[in-house]
Amino acid sequence: MLSANMVELAYLVASVLIIFALKGLASPASARRGNTFGMLGMGIAALVTLQVDAVQNYAWIIAAVGFGGLIGGVVARKVPMTHMPQTVAFMHSLVGLAAVLIAVSACYDPVAYGIANHEGGLYLASRIELFLGTFIGAITFTASLIAFGKLQGLLSGKPLVFAGQHMVNLILGVVMIGAGIMFCVSGAWLPFLIMLAVALVLGVLLIVPIGGADMPVIVSMLNSYSGWAAAGIGFTLGNNMLIVAGALVGSSGAILSYIMCKAMNRSLFNVLLGGFGGDSPAASSAGGAVAERPVKSGAAEDAAFMIGNARSVVIIPGYGLAVARAQHALKEMVDVLMAKGVDVKFAIHPVAGRMPGHMNVLLAEADVPYDIVFEMDEVNSEFADTDVALVIGANDVVNPAAKTDPASPIYGMPILEAARAEHVIVVKRSLAAGYAGLDNDLFYMDQTMMLFADAKKACEAIVQSLD
Repeated sequence: MLSANMVELAYLVASVLIIFALKGLASPASARRGNTFGMLGMGIAALVTLQVDAVQNYAWIIAAVGFGGLIGGVVARKVPMTHMPQTVAFMHSLVGLAAVLIAVSACYDPVAYGIANHEGGLYLASRIELFLGTFIGAITFTASLIAFGKLQGLLSGKPLVFAGQHMVNLILGVVMIGAGIMFCVSGAWLPFLIMLAVALVLGVLLIVPIGGADMPVIVSMLNSYSGWAAAGIGFTLGNNMLIVAGALVGSSGAILSYIMCKAMNRSLFNVLLGGFGGDSPAASSAGGAVAERPVKSGAAEDAAFMIGNARSVVIIPGYGLAVARAQHALKEMVDVLMAKGVDVKFAIHPVAGRMPGHMNVLLAEADVPYDIVFEMDEVNSEFADTDVALVIGANDVVNPAAKTDPASPIYGMPILEAARAEHVIVVKRSLAAGYAGLDNDLFYMDQTMMLFADAKKACEAIVQSLD
């Protein structure tokens, strides 16, 4: 067994490695190194934790690690990139569940956790820590399951709203906090269980009114919740590593959520209250209105001629690229264009896809050079001098209504200004609305040509025509 000082020193090293991991993950060029730091840090933390005196029975731990590792390995190999957002949401639910189970166990046997007073009950500080960790973990658990269901298609992606919804959430929040305070004062089981039950219900009610278009921010926010739940339980267990790691995850997730809210012209305050996305349009205008508007369409040969003779091309990937698994075919097309001397850039919107960094991961998987991948703020000023903007599977993030239509629900949302390019090619299977449920004015502009096709097949056909 390691001494207490050695344990804390190892935890400090692990914490520094996790900080380096977050720093590395801030850029695609250093993401692989960041992942390595993160795995090394968590590996050190896990091994050191197994050496503390409180661990008495290794059989259950080894069995749990083996079972969980087997499931994780199978899932990692079989889950496609298009299902990564719901996979992440499901993993968040497990973090929340773990926090709840530890809290229940600590309340049941505080002596075993070393948090019992001389009467065998919980210290006041421990009750407060358990209160915070439990309700955050419970909300994270059920909210993440609902997010998983929406992203997986098991539940409707449309907002589920009812009269007085915010008032119900407010009343439940007051009951939950009131029961938590009673638990902190008395240490009794009943208020603890009431708090737990209300928190589980509140987690569901906070997510059901949120539309599918807002799910990227919700995944990020739930990531933050899971971190704070872990930090709260870390205080209960007296585990500094868990406190630091949880705080890092919680704060970084909150910052990312704020950045994404700005990118979508949303309010983080509404996210926290569960009203986020509740006012999203219930239906698309892509019915009769779309049929009445003229649209120009072309073939892959036409697209190949346009981009093959262009000086500069900016490619805007979206969720359709991930669904079609077209990143490798797109990379082949980029190689051909660059060999012809075409200046090619990628433009990434902060909320493109279904989770933060979704498009960056897809492009990295296809070995697209990092130096031609740009964020929205870096590339928007170049669209006015761009010959062709090639939109592949993106929709809402290039919708000009965000800048031109004050009545639009996305008005004020920063977008990639593809409409400023001399020519626009949109690769899409149909004129169907995007995840926000809105028709896209870009499709009907004079300089826009629609290429109705699966993204992968379209890229392959364009490559053949370029050759």
